[in-house]
Amino acid sequence: MVFKIINATEAKPGVSIFIDGAPCTVRNMDVSKTGKHGHAKCRMEAIGIFDGKKRVLVVPGHERMEIPLIEKKKAQILSVTGERASVMDLESFETLDMEIETGVEIGEGDQVEYWKINEQRIIKRKF
Repeated sequence: MVFKIINATEAKPGVSIFIDGAPCTVRNMDVSKTGKHGHAKCRMEAIGIFDGKKRVLVVPGHERMEIPLIEKKKAQILSVTGERASVMDLESFETLDMEIETGVEIGEGDQVEYWKINEQRIIKRKF
């Protein structure tokens, strides 16, 4: 697993982080500063990249967070079956089966961008 580590106060909206082992994108972040000897608390609202679930996390500001390495690649659609598609990677020419993000309309022969995070793949957009 490849990732980078940052402090919780550096996780701005739009940054991807791991929450409970799932890669999520931060949507909202509030930092509350406490009293004289306390630590800042960060409240983050994030949406799961693969499952779309909303997650809320409250951690100290000095907490170390993991940022996943997201590989963005191009592929061509071979066939579509429901919420899954069979695609051919345009660099390695390997055939892969992956799920389609909700709201993305694709058909056979279309070129798409897919994201690979920790051996999980999802089609994110059509070119």
